[in-house]
Amino acid sequence: MTDDAADATRPEAAAAIDRVRERAAEFAPALGATWTDDEPWRFLTDLTAIGSRMAGSEGERRAAGLVANAFERAGLADVRTEPFDLPAWERGSASLDVTVSGRDGEPATRSFEALALPYSPSGSVSGELVDVGYGTPAEIDERDVEGRIAVASTTTPSGGRFVHRMEKFGYAIDSGAVGFVFVNHLDGQLPPTGSLTFGEEAEAVAVGVSKETGAWLREYAVGGANAPVGGGDDVARAELSVEASTTPGESRNVLGSAGPDTDERVLLLAHYDAHDIAEGALDNGCGIATVATAADILADADLPVGVDVVAVGAEEVGLLGAEHLADRVDLDRVKGVVNVDGAGRFRDLVALAHASTAAASVAEAVSAATRQPIEVDAQPHPFSDQWPFVRRGVPALQLHSDSGDRGRGWGHTHADTRDKVDDRNVREHAMLIALLVAEFAAPERDLPRLDRDELAAAFREADFETGMRAADLWPADWD
Repeated sequence: MTDDAADATRPEAAAAIDRVRERAAEFAPALGATWTDDEPWRFLTDLTAIGSRMAGSEGERRAAGLVANAFERAGLADVRTEPFDLPAWERGSASLDVTVSGRDGEPATRSFEALALPYSPSGSVSGELVDVGYGTPAEIDERDVEGRIAVASTTTPSGGRFVHRMEKFGYAIDSGAVGFVFVNHLDGQLPPTGSLTFGEEAEAVAVGVSKETGAWLREYAVGGANAPVGGGDDVARAELSVEASTTPGESRNVLGSAGPDTDERVLLLAHYDAHDIAEGALDNGCGIATVATAADILADADLPVGVDVVAVGAEEVGLLGAEHLADRVDLDRVKGVVNVDGAGRFRDLVALAHASTAAASVAEAVSAATRQPIEVDAQPHPFSDQWPFVRRGVPALQLHSDSGDRGRGWGHTHADTRDKVDDRNVREHAMLIALLVAEFAAPERDLPRLDRDELAAAFREADFETGMRAADLWPADWD
């Protein structure tokens, strides 16, 4: 940005800060009530008590009912549920056996705990293990994975962007691997889960294993401490088996509205589904509780533009609820999208602006006006519910929160349970999100559409193209 351009934005930024302060004064009674409200904790308790909220499951259906009740208690208008079809994946058993030669030359087989990754097909593969480190494309290219089972970490090196599981799996399989093992980088005997694809059965079997299991597998892998130099008949062999099914199923979105019935709308989203192995308290119980709490503030507010509040289903298996929503709404009427995925978990809010400087400036104005830290990051990514809108040019914020650690932490493991939640974060973030949504809705706030070529360039600059192509996520019209 040139100095002249920066000077031009300063009056706009000051005006935005003043607007947020005025709005905060108008919202003061509702904000004060939120400070001590026990409804977020009670809602989160009901939600996590369900157990599995896997996409297409009975638990997800029950959760949709709880969300609809919460929206009605918040005072949203026209609360309704919209079903949609999806390929519903159901977990069966998984096994990982490794056969090695002992000092006496006799083979011995070890069995390790493993969790099938969603959309893994049923099947069995066998072969040598190959350690591909963090699983980045560069590391996979350095190893000979052909006909082998790739072993990759859940984290990525510091100093660069976080490489998603789908990218690692897709690139490894495209490079010739016959199976995939995803190793948690955190202690605690916690095998991770997470979908391999967006809404369809994957091409190869894949499982998650704990960090402790991963340490053994890396020793048994080609070139590892327990693998014979030069290979040969004594090289450790692994057999990976998964039992799972993918059948036609149904999920649903829950919708309500706040503010006037205007042609232009702001969308406030959060997904309410979760993986089947835990309570989904952090991912994304905190997020949907935050949105329901923000809705309570917005429902009685004097808003200049209508706000549609949507709890989307089936995010964890491919953003399917958000895709359904994006296909059904008139995107020309959508001023902007606020996606709450990760907010409410930890102390400080993070706003991911997805290549929109205008959306970033909304978060900056709210942070300055409230003197609450909001870290703003403009880099885009395709792995949450803003993606179906961003790729069509709609500006968006994804609201997250930062634990200070790299990676998901307890998310996508058995440990994603209610005891990890501090509901003060949910309430405080809900107050900030209500102000963010109100600033999105301000008539003075200009939110230009994202240019397709500039957006594609931003993804290329962030080094996403190779991984997104491997995961079959690169839009055809970006070529």
